[in-house]
Amino acid sequence: MKVLISGAGIGGAALARLLGRNGFDVTVVERAPAVRPGGQAVDFKGRTHHELLVRLGILDDVLAQQTTKTDWRLVDAADRVRAVVPGEFIGGDLEILRGDLAGILYAHSTDDADYVFGDEIVSLSESAGGVDVDFAVRPTERFDLVVGADGVHSAVRRLAFGPEEMFVRPLGYVYAVAGGAIDLGDLPTHRPDGRAVAYGYNVPGRLALAGGQKAPNLFVFRAEPGDYDRRDVASQRRLLSEAFAGVGWRVPEMIEAADAADDFYLDALARTTMTGFTRGQVALVGDAGYANTLGGFGTGLALLGAYTLAGELTAAHGDVPAALAAYDRRMRRPTAIARRGSAGPFLAPPSAARIGLRNWTFTNRTMLRTTMWMTNVFATDDALADYRLR
Repeated sequence: MKVLISGAGIGGAALARLLGRNGFDVTVVERAPAVRPGGQAVDFKGRTHHELLVRLGILDDVLAQQTTKTDWRLVDAADRVRAVVPGEFIGGDLEILRGDLAGILYAHSTDDADYVFGDEIVSLSESAGGVDVDFAVRPTERFDLVVGADGVHSAVRRLAFGPEEMFVRPLGYVYAVAGGAIDLGDLPTHRPDGRAVAYGYNVPGRLALAGGQKAPNLFVFRAEPGDYDRRDVASQRRLLSEAFAGVGWRVPEMIEAADAADDFYLDALARTTMTGFTRGQVALVGDAGYANTLGGFGTGLALLGAYTLAGELTAAHGDVPAALAAYDRRMRRPTAIARRGSAGPFLAPPSAARIGLRNWTFTNRTMLRTTMWMTNVFATDDALADYRLR
């Protein structure tokens, strides 16, 4: 069976590894010239995520490249600590830079799939015999199945399901991650036990976070996608500068560093509204089907989706409709977390009173225990089906 995967990120590379080792003819097409490096840290939490890393054969590699957990110290303009968000809340049980994880999965799948960089899908045409795919560079080719693992702005979803606005809901916030670490002066960057420390400063509707393992500079602020051009980095840098104009603390230095950084990324906080992730001979994996930006579950869900889709395709022995129906059915429950809530109001509360209430949650021991318990409840902890994949 010929399978085309769009996207060489975490979900796409994991699916390529699983399908390729279980008898499928896999091609991965990626618009970028290589596996994308860098990015903020991603994390895993709970038994299910641990078992997924084991079954993918990458646990040891992830452990070898894991980052240290980072506590977030939320401070006022005079550097006084108002609350500490523990690293266990931010980083789960195991944390790794997104680019490092993508590189591990790529290395584990290159023998099992044909990777094509610098190209992309431009149209899909389904028929009883498969899906004819037109590319920007390569000639048209027919596949038995096409999988979109190409992120929240998925081109495959747009071509096979419909316009993005039908399936993706902006949440009224924008985030930016950028390189360019700033001088934090006398503020300690590590605890005595070696754990990293980051510092966050809030004004209503805005957060600036410096240091730690997630990203050298992280910004979250209230804005809408229409306020900038997603393909124009210059307009994104302007939006960030305008959003934080006049904000004190060390924010001016952070904005200056972010403006000069080569590794700069800005996008809206958004979540998908889909409850089914297949149509015809097309399936979606990861953020293409179940995104909730900065929600804390996206990477684990991407691996779970790749494992489930590969397992159902293998178990169905060539019956693609049966496999896709089973994939939809199995993923509906674990992806429910992606259709609820938003990290925006937590990270950048809209008022001074809400900032104080958020901080109190982490200074009150009872509330902190309750909050940590809730993160454990919401973590993916479903039993994995035993597909006996190689």
